[in-house]
Amino acid sequence: MAHDISNDQPPPETSTTTTPLLRRNFFRLPSTLKLKTSLWSELSGAVGDLGTYIPIVLALSLVNNLDLTTTLIFTSLYNIITGVFFGLPMPVQPMKSIAAVAISESPPLTIPQISAAGLSVAAVLLVLGTTGLMSFLYRYLPLPVVRGVQLSQGLQFAFSAIKYIRYQQDLSSASSKTGPVRPWFSLDGLALALVAVLFLVLTTGAGEDNHSEQQHEPEENEYDSDDRVDNLRRNKIRRRLKILSMVPSALIVFLFGLLLCFIRDPSIFHDLQFGPSRIKLIRITWDDFKVGFVRAAIPQIPLSILNSVIAVCKLSGDLFPEREASAMKVSVSVGVMNFVGCWFGAMPCCHGAGGLAGQYRFGGRSGASIVFLGIGKLLIALVFGNSFGRILGQFPIGILGVLLLFAGIELAMASKDMNSKQESFVMFVCAAVSLTGSSAALGFFVGIVLYMLLKLRELDCGFGFLSNSNKAKSSKEEEAHLIA
Repeated sequence: MAHDISNDQPPPETSTTTTPLLRRNFFRLPSTLKLKTSLWSELSGAVGDLGTYIPIVLALSLVNNLDLTTTLIFTSLYNIITGVFFGLPMPVQPMKSIAAVAISESPPLTIPQISAAGLSVAAVLLVLGTTGLMSFLYRYLPLPVVRGVQLSQGLQFAFSAIKYIRYQQDLSSASSKTGPVRPWFSLDGLALALVAVLFLVLTTGAGEDNHSEQQHEPEENEYDSDDRVDNLRRNKIRRRLKILSMVPSALIVFLFGLLLCFIRDPSIFHDLQFGPSRIKLIRITWDDFKVGFVRAAIPQIPLSILNSVIAVCKLSGDLFPEREASAMKVSVSVGVMNFVGCWFGAMPCCHGAGGLAGQYRFGGRSGASIVFLGIGKLLIALVFGNSFGRILGQFPIGILGVLLLFAGIELAMASKDMNSKQESFVMFVCAAVSLTGSSAALGFFVGIVLYMLLKLRELDCGFGFLSNSNKAKSSKEEEAHLIA
């Protein structure tokens, strides 16, 4: 009897099954970091927004003495946390309006003033996010106006990219960054940039996603001889395109640009100093807050609301319908990031629709791509520190322009879903005003007014000659109906 009981007991069975389960749970990655495509595609997508990130960071470090170690470490932590939290290739980009003002002012803004501007914008976004006002704006803003902001930002990126490719850039100059026409044949020439463009077009095409390729294939007996030949040809083309799409094109272009840095100036090897610089709190006075808020934060606030929150959330819904980012979470995320990093002198950052479009364009489909980028930034900061700016100073600006061009076009193409002439009219006017006035806020305001005027035309006012004519018309229709 005891022998039967001992045979029926399950301890050995449960012990052998619980250990693998414990081991599997211990090493399990968050679901937000699961790869949606191949590892190489995610790595390629990770560098998709560096065409915006590198020029601004380099200019701030050269003109405003931005501490590169501090910015790299904090933005790397932002990337890692953002990738885990959102599960999307959600970018971490510089606040462009603050950076433009900081560089172009005479004298340039100091680091405490730049940090004060970032803290001011962060406070506004935190209030809008936590009170639910940002979600209200996102829910009720007209789609054509949002598309107009996206179109203007995408075209603005594309115009800047063409300028990077065609003309030499002096990022250390606060007065004029555009120089003479770039030579054709050099290590940062037009020919090199055009080769990069051709390579990206051949490998990524027009940026088609995989959904269009998943079509039902008829059975073999449904084909006649001609159809069978055509089907074999289509399958051959489809296999070739699939192989090309697996090439980490943006990563290859970026690594090639890094290699050219050392070829252009071999003395970089002697100037490298290993190890990060010290991270320290900065002292921000009341005068710094006044200067930073008035000069840099006020023009940045509408851009952050429109492009860093509303446009990026809308674009995330277009690209990932099942994982659309929440306007409240994105707004709070930008606020918290800057409330932490700006006290240490890190560059004010936000989430941008252009960066999301660029990372998606080159293969980023999950939070893993952003985590890879964050790990790369962290390693660079810990190994090279501020001396990494010496490398970035020799990076071919034409190649950065190529990456920025594809990101801008991808963002602009998000506006292709306007189905009526009225929606397209509002979108194009909003984009035109934004580009001409160099202000997304002005274009947004004009777009809202135009949208309301067009809706006002369609209202049944019920007064004046309009109502009398409508009543006369309806009475005549009733009489005709009775006579019939």
